[in-house]
Amino acid sequence: MEQLVELNTYVEFGGHYKPPDCIPLQRIAIIIPFRNREHHLRHWLYYLHPILRRQQGEYGIYVIEQAGENTFNRAKLLNVGFVEASKENNYDCFIFSDVDIVPENDRNLYRCSQNPRHLACAMDKFGYKLPYTGYFGGVVAFTKEQYLKINGFSNNYWGWGTEDDDTYKRVTLSGMSVDRPDRNIGRTKMIRHQRDKGNEVNEKNYVVYNRMKYTRNQDGYISLKYSLIKIEKNQLFTKITVDIGKPPS
Repeated sequence: MEQLVELNTYVEFGGHYKPPDCIPLQRIAIIIPFRNREHHLRHWLYYLHPILRRQQGEYGIYVIEQAGENTFNRAKLLNVGFVEASKENNYDCFIFSDVDIVPENDRNLYRCSQNPRHLACAMDKFGYKLPYTGYFGGVVAFTKEQYLKINGFSNNYWGWGTEDDDTYKRVTLSGMSVDRPDRNIGRTKMIRHQRDKGNEVNEKNYVVYNRMKYTRNQDGYISLKYSLIKIEKNQLFTKITVDIGKPPS
């Protein structure tokens, strides 16, 4: 990490950057759900800070860490990231990114647009193409207004699976469509790893998903509950550790 700091001296404490020679059109918060993935985080920081600097965006990086050993809840951590980042700055754009995905092309702009954007639309894991039409995972971007329009992400998906499909349905049911960069521009790489302990496939998530269209207005940003444990400012990012509870029995 010390070497990464030396390579990125232009980054301000807490993981913030603002280009010195232009006025950015958007203020961007990048939200990363996290637990026990330090190696992947260092890899991500090594690639993304230079890319984001070359794209001349004003941005802040927030790593949202789930405390404890309960089952991982990626989508709920994304909601926490939106709330906590919004306390620090009046961000226009929120990019929600897994810690193990990096873009291959600088032209894949980490920006928001008129519709929610899917930035990891051509991943090496899937042969650089969408695995299915409604796939909306890996790295996605929402303006503040778009995020609130879909009531954020569901808080009810514990363990791996289905929360991305839920988000795609929230977008379409809200009358919006998904923007994607050209396939050649949207190429991304996934850092290979074993399935995390505490983030196993959860078959119950399919039951939650089938109820989604009836509950999305009540389940999401508006119903988010968590306990803030600590905020740590590092040179290249801000880590926010939270207790988000445990799945229902």
